[in-house]
Amino acid sequence: MDVDGRPLKRLGFLTIGLFDEDDPGPGHETTLRMVELGEQLGYDSAWVRHRHLQYGVASPVALLAAATQRTRRIELGTAVTPLGWENPLRLAEDWATVDILSHGRFNPGVSTGPPMHFDRVRGALYPDTADAEEFGYERVRRLLDHIAGEPVTGFHGTEGIESYSDRVQPHSPGLRQRMWYGGGSLRSARWAGENAMNLLTSSVVKAEEPQQGSVSGDFAAIQLSHIRAFRAAHPAGEAARVSQGLVVIPTDSADSGQRGKYEEYAARRLPRTAQPQGPARLLFAPDLVGPSEWIAERLRAHAAFREVDEVAFALPFDFEQADYEQILTDISGRLGPALGWTATP
Repeated sequence: MDVDGRPLKRLGFLTIGLFDEDDPGPGHETTLRMVELGEQLGYDSAWVRHRHLQYGVASPVALLAAATQRTRRIELGTAVTPLGWENPLRLAEDWATVDILSHGRFNPGVSTGPPMHFDRVRGALYPDTADAEEFGYERVRRLLDHIAGEPVTGFHGTEGIESYSDRVQPHSPGLRQRMWYGGGSLRSARWAGENAMNLLTSSVVKAEEPQQGSVSGDFAAIQLSHIRAFRAAHPAGEAARVSQGLVVIPTDSADSGQRGKYEEYAARRLPRTAQPQGPARLLFAPDLVGPSEWIAERLRAHAAFREVDEVAFALPFDFEQADYEQILTDISGRLGPALGWTATP
């Protein structure tokens, strides 16, 4: 690398897994094939973004269970599962099962907070307990304890002819170390570090303190502060894992039609990067569209990117399969190597 920074060691991608409401099968199959393609191209990880009541993957645990049987090496993750929709004990059972099926390749990511549009779904999701549900960090702590194998009942042994465990089964011993938290604020970054989770960062941060300078510099400076706060709080310190998830779209092998589509996509999303959005003051990073060397130069100059050595680049939401194949191939064949990454055989 031609500036101070960390060579990229781990390359991943993130997809929303779109499908047609009237015929959802092909969309799910396409997502599985993308995971298989990622493994063939040498990617280290493939991540699925969780979507409820939309036309994207609603059950990553089911889809990734299928992916464990169609891949042998690539790591599989959720980025992220909104925990407000889940029962932590039941989720721990599902995740441990996927981890066993994958032989230790599962990387679950979670976020906190009430379910999106909670007022619309509370009657269906929690008809009797909506006002009593806790959607903050305590819910994550319960999940972490269940994954770690802490007792969930006071009884274990035999009752009649049935044997019972006092902890979640199956238990996958290494899964607790592969738990990720999707955080975009200083508070969440510190909490993830204090609780020995890994940190997933994305193209969205909370602009808690207005920064000076350009928009892109603002985003990078804020995200950098989150990464440093996370590592300062984490028992592993500088060795604590952080993955960055910006949207990058290399155009090296794209045809003219694809390049026009990609540029239009980024242009539509650019206005939201001009200033913090909404009451939460969310700040979005601009999408990076262009030749791999051009993208690599901008990433090497990105203050937060320079402090990470793994990424899960987010794929655009609504492109065609051929577009995704071109983007994934250019990232692994050109952009990754330009950032110091070597494909895994």
